[in-house]
Amino acid sequence: MDIHNQIKSKREILGLSYHDFADALDMGANGHYVFRRWETGDALPSETQFRTIMEFGSVIPFKHDCSAMTFTFIDLFAGIGGIRIPFQELGGKCVFTSEWDKFAQKTYRINFGETPEGDITKINTEAIPDFDILLAGFPCQPFSQAGLKKGFEDTRGTLFFDIARIIAAKRPKAFLLENVKQLKGHDGGKTLTVIIEQLSKLKYTVNYDVLSAADFGVPQNRKRIYIVGYNKDIFRIDDNYAFQFPLPTREPTRLGDILEDIVSEKYTITNKIYEGHLRRRADHRNRGNGFGYSLFTKDSPYTNTISARYYKDGSEVLLDQGKGKNPRVLTPRECARLQGFPENYIIPVSDTQAYRQFGNSVAIPVIRAIAKKMVRELQSLELQREE
Repeated sequence: MDIHNQIKSKREILGLSYHDFADALDMGANGHYVFRRWETGDALPSETQFRTIMEFGSVIPFKHDCSAMTFTFIDLFAGIGGIRIPFQELGGKCVFTSEWDKFAQKTYRINFGETPEGDITKINTEAIPDFDILLAGFPCQPFSQAGLKKGFEDTRGTLFFDIARIIAAKRPKAFLLENVKQLKGHDGGKTLTVIIEQLSKLKYTVNYDVLSAADFGVPQNRKRIYIVGYNKDIFRIDDNYAFQFPLPTREPTRLGDILEDIVSEKYTITNKIYEGHLRRRADHRNRGNGFGYSLFTKDSPYTNTISARYYKDGSEVLLDQGKGKNPRVLTPRECARLQGFPENYIIPVSDTQAYRQFGNSVAIPVIRAIAKKMVRELQSLELQREE
């Protein structure tokens, strides 16, 4: 097979577009045109470029080590696997995954060697193997007419219902749910109250806390609510039980520590975008509020929260590049680092999709701290059960 067909075959096996592969290889703004020419035979990559292409994604970095398995879990609303990684590190084996977004599925498959099932609302609980821990970073939705007297069925029409029906059917030993911090006050606190009530009716302990990534060694002010529960039908747990969430490590953080040394000019924002930012900030200032783009330096202790919309204009986190040069956005790899993803995590999609994926993901060091506490507690409860 000639070089052109080898490149084409590699791209198709990975399920990537020209944009995806070019961005993943950091080929610059016009990289997809170059990649297309390599495939058509109008140009030839260098020996180093060809080797990089053929080696890309050839090793699955987070494939299961079944020999170390001590418990099982499922990964719902999995995104790109941010919650999965710490539990797998602790000896957990993922036996089922669900994620509906096709681009996130692609990233998940290349990093874990498994393609998640699709829409969780269409998955029968009988198709899910038995497991010990349920993990879910679920979206926050309004719970209209919820919390009446029908148990968890009050939440029909929301994605939380699918978590509840799986817990009701499979009766796992424990669960970890993650959501935006606003869930705590959503609808005057009624949404969280309904969630707690329904999980309690399923005979689980329910404890929650809001933790910030910046308190766990990540230079990002990202606050999220975490809900942990254990099965009271399995373990001897009294009504006064309270899960002890990890204490902040308070280790110093600095934005410069996660920045790349060499960054393409394509990440420097254009004059048009920058002028728009400046204009909107001036408008906000004239109206007496502080809204506008956020500019940071290498010495900033942390950034604002990156979101799925970061690809649009980067307004929540712009990096100062000094006088006479427009600020730049973070690169996808820097966003991965900002969420605490390991360096060997593969980013196999376009920059646009990468920003969405990391903006929707979790701060792994926070999950890691919670996972250690959860697994240790699970082991303790198991020992008490055997006494």
